[in-house]
Amino acid sequence: MRLGIIAEIHANLPALEAALEALRKEGVEQIWAIGDIVGYGPHPRQVIRKLDREGIPCVPGAADLRVAYALPAQAREGIAETTILWTRAQLGSREMNFLRNLRSRHRLDTPGGRLMAFHGSPEDPEQKLDLEAHPAEILKMLEGLRSRYGVVAGRHIPFRRAVHKGVIYDPGSVGLSLGGEPGADVLILEDDINGDLVHHFLKLPYDYGQVAFDLAAWELPEVLAEVVRQGRFPQ
Repeated sequence: MRLGIIAEIHANLPALEAALEALRKEGVEQIWAIGDIVGYGPHPRQVIRKLDREGIPCVPGAADLRVAYALPAQAREGIAETTILWTRAQLGSREMNFLRNLRSRHRLDTPGGRLMAFHGSPEDPEQKLDLEAHPAEILKMLEGLRSRYGVVAGRHIPFRRAVHKGVIYDPGSVGLSLGGEPGADVLILEDDINGDLVHHFLKLPYDYGQVAFDLAAWELPEVLAEVVRQGRFPQ
């Protein structure tokens, strides 16, 4: 089994295309996306349609739910809310139906144990887990999922941590990486000869200038172009 996992695409089409091309070259058998599909970036309609055409199973992130539904919770502030409102206005019924019909989690039974993948927390895509919490908390979460492996999106930075026999990963961000280096983050998981999962993180360049141009053309917040170019929010 060779599985590609992408997350935090954030409506960045060139980054998504770079990630999918790299995963095809890596020979993955399946690709999962684990939110946020939209929010912040200038290509929400194109990204949704690309994922739909490719038949890539997706779960929603917090931004996806904010776009798809008028949630009663407190609205986000600043550029997050600005881009969510803009994104909602760009999408038609086809794209909204796509967001509203996503599964809540991915599950795969591997020779080494069950793998669960989701955005945020097992109960709520908007709640961020502390992946550096006390080992007992991580084990409790995995035991609650009846899983050995957990893939959790939300940090925008690639991450792996082994806790006893359990392992948690964050694939980072395809479209809005915040690890201090620009590019699209991708996670590949595969079985080794003992049946355990081994991982590979990829950092992939794409056309940052095109994304910055499109952000400016749609008059989206200027800071987003700097994040794309630098891989972090400006100090």
